[in-house]
Amino acid sequence: MKIYYIGVIRNAPKPAYELVSVKELSSFSFFQRSTVSEFLTLFSGTVAERIGPASRQDIEEQSYTFHAYGRSEGIAAVIISDHEYPKLVAHKLLSQVVDDFITLHPRSKWAEGAPQLELPVLGEYIVKYQDPKQADSIMRIQQELDETKIVLHKTIESVLERGEKIDSLVQRSEGLSSASKMFYTQAKKQNSCCIIS
Repeated sequence: MKIYYIGVIRNAPKPAYELVSVKELSSFSFFQRSTVSEFLTLFSGTVAERIGPASRQDIEEQSYTFHAYGRSEGIAAVIISDHEYPKLVAHKLLSQVVDDFITLHPRSKWAEGAPQLELPVLGEYIVKYQDPKQADSIMRIQQELDETKIVLHKTIESVLERGEKIDSLVQRSEGLSSASKMFYTQAKKQNSCCIIS
């Protein structure tokens, strides 16, 4: 899972203009980085121009997913990630990015012209959100639940194995009378019919 780009783009009026962005290009060779950076900026602007106000969208293109969130103020936030990155986490981050941007930069700063703005928290976000399980509490809880489910399945399997071993032990035992074996069988049937699943 990887995030390559987080940006805030003015999408009204058109053409789109990138107000602030951060990129994580360490997975590309040094010689590819400037070209990849230009393409990320171009594609994020195209996606931002096409998203309507107060809407969210996920677009898959080749090995990338574009997560976009358009706001009624005339801006859009875009995240470019790989396909494995969870959409829920990406959209939570988009909302946070737009809220941080609007809090720091009122509309009068970016509504016209070509302003050079900064949003220092973007650098922190692109590092923190590379691992969505660490950054997002819902993902972390889901991972813990998945781990607990695995442990429970292993426990249930071991109990079943133990139960099968007890069954074979009772059947092979010569020290138990047929009445005791019958009692064990009846008790087992009674217990299994009363288990609530």
